[in-house]
Amino acid sequence: MSDEDITLTAGDAEVTVQPGNGGRVGGLRIGGVELLRQGERFGCFPMVPWCGRIRDGRFLDGAEVRQMPLNAPPHAIHGTVRDHAWRTARTSRDEAVLTYELVDPWPHPGLVTQIVALTEDALTLTMSVETYESSFPAQIGWHPWFNRNLGGEDVTLDFAPAWQEERGDDHLPTGNRLDPKPGPWDDCFGMPGGVEATLTWPGQLELKVTSRQEWVVVYDEQREAVCVEPQTGPPNGLNTLPRLVTPLEPLEATTTWSWRRL
Repeated sequence: MSDEDITLTAGDAEVTVQPGNGGRVGGLRIGGVELLRQGERFGCFPMVPWCGRIRDGRFLDGAEVRQMPLNAPPHAIHGTVRDHAWRTARTSRDEAVLTYELVDPWPHPGLVTQIVALTEDALTLTMSVETYESSFPAQIGWHPWFNRNLGGEDVTLDFAPAWQEERGDDHLPTGNRLDPKPGPWDDCFGMPGGVEATLTWPGQLELKVTSRQEWVVVYDEQREAVCVEPQTGPPNGLNTLPRLVTPLEPLEATTTWSWRRL
């Protein structure tokens, strides 16, 4: 199937999926109001096979040090798949299934599958990475850019993490855990019971971001948008908290955005 944009609908919710632009969700409209920042780099893109920054673009793969392109010098950031076209495996009125074969510069073959499923009051994103050959460390995450303002008051963010990863001058976690500090943030937080964060546009809409994963990065240091990014490990996690994808054990993650009118 082609990599043309796909439109999903359920009730008054409409989602644009962009296989040709990194497999991202390019738009989420509720009653005609766009919730995601628009633009080629924005929407909500999948972060695979790593999330956030890798220190100096290097990670340990077994006994071998691998070098990824430094797309955020001096680091590598947000994986490789957001820069390439995905394949549309199947679509229906309210669901799309996309796939992507991992290729160079990632050193291992693997298949990434993403399912985008829409209901009248929720969007669920599910992703998996599987391999039929050598095992490798990987991460999964999503990077949504929620519009700070929908035409009324600015959004507020409510979440209750157990800790905040101390951020070094290089923007990477130092390994120390802190009591959560007030924003603005470009920081990783731990939520061992699963990610739950509520974005509220007063008088308009409440949206909950949930995931069984226990890591979330919040980025709200710029004017246009607020990013709430559930992921399977912290930034630089390929080095500090590696999770192996093996032929017997794929890596899987899900996040759900559910909303209600105010």
